Amino acid sequence: MLSPLREHLRDTFWFAPSAALALVCVLWLLAYWLDTAIVEELRRQQEYEAVGDLIGVVDDLKTVITTVSSAMMTFIGVVFSISLVAVQMASGQFTPRVVRIFVRSRITKLTFAVFLATFALSLLVLTSYSGETDPRLVDSVPIAQSLLTIGMVTLSLLLFIAYVNATLRLMRVGHVVDRITVEAFRVVQKMPRGEVGDEPLAAESGQIGHSGRAGVLRDVNIARLVRAARRQGVVLRLIPRIGDFVVPGTPVLAVHGGRAPSRGALGYTVSVGVERTFHQDLGFGLRQLADIALRALSPAVNDPTTAVQCLDRIVQLLAELAHRPLGAVGHRDRQGAVRLVQPVPSWEDLVDLGFTEIRVYAVGSPQVTRRIVAALDELLRLAPEQRRPPLLRHRALLVHAVERDVPEAAERAFALEADRQGIG
Repeated sequence: MLSPLREHLRDTFWFAPSAALALVCVLWLLAYWLDTAIVEELRRQQEYEAVGDLIGVVDDLKTVITTVSSAMMTFIGVVFSISLVAVQMASGQFTPRVVRIFVRSRITKLTFAVFLATFALSLLVLTSYSGETDPRLVDSVPIAQSLLTIGMVTLSLLLFIAYVNATLRLMRVGHVVDRITVEAFRVVQKMPRGEVGDEPLAAESGQIGHSGRAGVLRDVNIARLVRAARRQGVVLRLIPRIGDFVVPGTPVLAVHGGRAPSRGALGYTVSVGVERTFHQDLGFGLRQLADIALRALSPAVNDPTTAVQCLDRIVQLLAELAHRPLGAVGHRDRQGAVRLVQPVPSWEDLVDLGFTEIRVYAVGSPQVTRRIVAALDELLRLAPEQRRPPLLRHRALLVHAVERDVPEAAERAFALEADRQGIG
């Protein structure tokens, strides 16, 4: 299903802090009401001594609240400045696309939101303190508000520990590669398995162009498109693939078998953005893994072990996709009729995406060539017969490149020996 709002919120940093600030204002109002109710009840029972004790306690807590208020914003600035430097280093070492892992991290957003909420709460609590010390005249004693602030400070400290741990893990290539793989598998599990069927589509009767802003096609509202096609009695075919860049006027939907649905029925069915996302993009995970491997194989980095780690995950993803329908999938209505045909990368496309660039730049690194040979051999054992040709082609091209660029026969034999650990 299309979820542009959810994807937008996950890709932004403003929503969680804004929601936390609104929530903390509500909590402060509730705590203020509770403080007023406590004082009124104690005064009704003429427990003035207890009111005086509360005044003494909150006067002691005021120092803590004041310290929190003055130090929290500085703490936020220092922590996130260091974190942004760490993220910049990670993006330079791996690929700029890992920044989205930091932006979409729940612990990062939660930590930032709680930090800001704690700062705002401390300011609100300080406004509740009054100079009145007579238990018979005081209207409210901010005891619940002060305790709430102490609780928020405690939560901030716990989240700070978790946040530092998460940020340090972001700088480790194994964690980054694992996060990419996990998200890629979520896309694979959500990918429909529907076959288009043997019956050919009716003749194309029209096309619908993109009318929004230019950008990367991030996702489509499958359910809405199926409903629109069923009501009109047609079949819609998505022309670009998820991840393609479209501009206003680019044909995005082809209509087969009748008149096109109205613009109103097709509203909010296509979402574009400034960059690709994992939401429905089957090839984006492989693209990121390949990018990290290429960066590792560059002369400036020269880290073939990282490339081997990426190849491990590429094999994992391709093994999962080896038996799935690819190329095009059909989405059916409740009666079982195909109403939307969506192009997805073919098996050959995915194999090329996973191996082509790494293979080209790995010739001088026997650790990587050995891992590629082992990867292709493993996939040849797992893939059905009709999906073996792309794998055999990449194996032949790798052998040809090594034989051409490595002069020594012993070195060639060593570089083309299958090894799952590269050089174990």
